[in-house]
Amino acid sequence: MVYRKLVRRPVSDKPANFSENIPPLLQQIYLSRGVVSESEISTELKSLLPPKLKGLPLAAKLLADAIEANQRIQIVGDFDADGATSTALGLLAFTAMGAKHVDFLVPNRFEYGYGLTPEIVFVAAEMQPDIIVTVDNGISSIEGVAAAKALGIQVVVTDHHLPGDELPEADAIVNPNQPGCDFPSKALAGVGVMFYVLSGLRNELKQRAWFERQNIAVPNLGEFLDLVALGTVADVVPLDQNNRILVENGLRRIRANRARPGIQALLQIAKRQPHRLVASDLGFAVGPRLNAAGRLDDMSLGIRCLMAESAQEAQLLASELDSLNLERREIEQGMQQEALKSLESIALSEESLPWGICLHQDTWHQGVVGIVASRIKDKFHRPTIAFAEADENELKGSARSIPGVHMRDTLDLVAKRYPQLLTKFGGHAMAAGLSLAKENYQAFSEAFSEILAEQNDKSLLSASLMTDGALAGADINLANAQMLRQGGPWGQHFPEPIFEGEFQIVQQRIVGAAHLKLVLADVENPQDVIDAIAFNVDLAVWPNEGIKRAHLAYKLDVNEFRGRVSPQLMVEELQPL
Repeated sequence: MVYRKLVRRPVSDKPANFSENIPPLLQQIYLSRGVVSESEISTELKSLLPPKLKGLPLAAKLLADAIEANQRIQIVGDFDADGATSTALGLLAFTAMGAKHVDFLVPNRFEYGYGLTPEIVFVAAEMQPDIIVTVDNGISSIEGVAAAKALGIQVVVTDHHLPGDELPEADAIVNPNQPGCDFPSKALAGVGVMFYVLSGLRNELKQRAWFERQNIAVPNLGEFLDLVALGTVADVVPLDQNNRILVENGLRRIRANRARPGIQALLQIAKRQPHRLVASDLGFAVGPRLNAAGRLDDMSLGIRCLMAESAQEAQLLASELDSLNLERREIEQGMQQEALKSLESIALSEESLPWGICLHQDTWHQGVVGIVASRIKDKFHRPTIAFAEADENELKGSARSIPGVHMRDTLDLVAKRYPQLLTKFGGHAMAAGLSLAKENYQAFSEAFSEILAEQNDKSLLSASLMTDGALAGADINLANAQMLRQGGPWGQHFPEPIFEGEFQIVQQRIVGAAHLKLVLADVENPQDVIDAIAFNVDLAVWPNEGIKRAHLAYKLDVNEFRGRVSPQLMVEELQPL
């Protein structure tokens, strides 16, 4: 069993500017995340960056023209939670702004693949749109945009993915990561970009006195922040201050029972209480159920759930999504076992593993390879790509990376050095998608590892876990657990605090499939005990009554059970002593 090295997170040496309202423990945690003043942790909407993105004024003008002219607007989305929330946001907000003809289309990943392809343009053209708006895609759709323009359809691209060397010739592009865009936050999710586009559109329509002329209320875009929060967290984008503002205000709506019926239904079926909701609940409970539709079936089901107007309709659709998620888990478990089996011959030690892991089975499900890649990446701490067959000649892969290794840039280097290998690729630093001819799989696998080894330091291959140090026994209490819960929202690049320490193991037992329920005691004050749980432990090691002490990395959490509220440790790393 290989354990992660626990590394104390460094604290900023910049002068801190916190008031006494921020407890010392929380100040220390903020400082270790580069936050040195209270203004940087403000989550009030007034602190949100203004809508000044390259291409936004032109996009707002084109969309306002389309609404005024009663034209047909077609939203083309992506088949993940970010794409679903972006699509639902656009449909709801365009309608609230007086658009009469708004429809959507999400490419089926198994038939059309990702983005605005020429094939999906021809499907969209059957609905006779005047303007296509892409959400969470489009920045790499060179041929698709050209196909739409050839048919006389205007195209507004809204996206957040990293652009390639060439941009599509759309009528307008809004993407904080496009060249020449000086918008301070590059971390917006697709739904965040769409939120800003709609903010610009609302301002444009107000200047035209459109709402007065139509005798309709100016929409309050804050009413849609539950969707923005869900898409932002589910897409695992960095939670910089701007994204934290969007997420926190969406969470506030949900906690106040003002969320869309679809989100409420998904929370209910996931057994999450809205009043206690934190960002991780959206990422681990709601997002996967929404994503299951795009992975196994058609994301239209997820969008319909988000768009549902009644609780009854939302509950029926959420139940379908939950069933798909259960099916996804079963498929994933089988694929993961096959992946581990295929690695048995080389995964004998850290040294024997290649720099990058590529996996493929003829029977693997195209919609689930991304999760399998993520699980293998976590287990072996290697950049990993899992492939499934798109057809008898083509493979589609989903890639996941480790800290310090930029996945999209790595694929770009492969494509430049071996231009015959990749058909297409795109994505981010930590995740990407790609396609290649089946006959090129082995050559690509070798090229992938070769370039990873050339471009990166071997020290990156040693897994580590950043912690916020040790907590004194007296500080492991309910008040601090509640303070930390409220100190977020926590997420990517603004991680939830993780502490470390040595504990005596008083009790241990397996619950569920492979979760270890523990009762722990403070080493120095053994009369002080606390409950803990470690998920998905190695059953070859645990439970083990011979292990009496362990070094833990853990999150201090709040546990509510049968009306009793108590602190609980959520174990991230469990190392026997």
